[in-house]
Amino acid sequence: QVQLVESGGGLVQAGGSLRLSCAASRGIFSMDVMGWYRQAPGKQRGMVATISVGGNTMYADSVQGRFTISRDNAKNTVSLQMNSLKPEDTDGYYCKDVTRGHWGQGTQVTVSS
Repeated sequence: QVQLVESGGGLVQAGGSLRLSCAASRGIFSMDVMGWYRQAPGKQRGMVATISVGGNTMYADSVQGRFTISRDNAKNTVSLQMNSLKPEDTDGYYCKDVTRGHWGQGTQVTVSS
């Protein structure tokens, strides 16, 4: 089973930036669709961004133009660059191997106003 480990969350002021990273334990990651999802306590987990094997990306409307997802298949990593952060971006962020349905443990992002 692929293990996914996120890093890079933290506390930032509104307007600031954070970069989340997700490291996969196995090389098969390079054949899988990967994504970042977010979840607030008591709410459903929702898609933030996904990236295909070929690099095609999709974004939630709320982050379009502010967030950028990327992948490095040689390093088995997928990243989420988050710019112009808003307080409403505060959530737990989770990396997902969409193809295989595996989740990381999540990392908290808190944006202060």
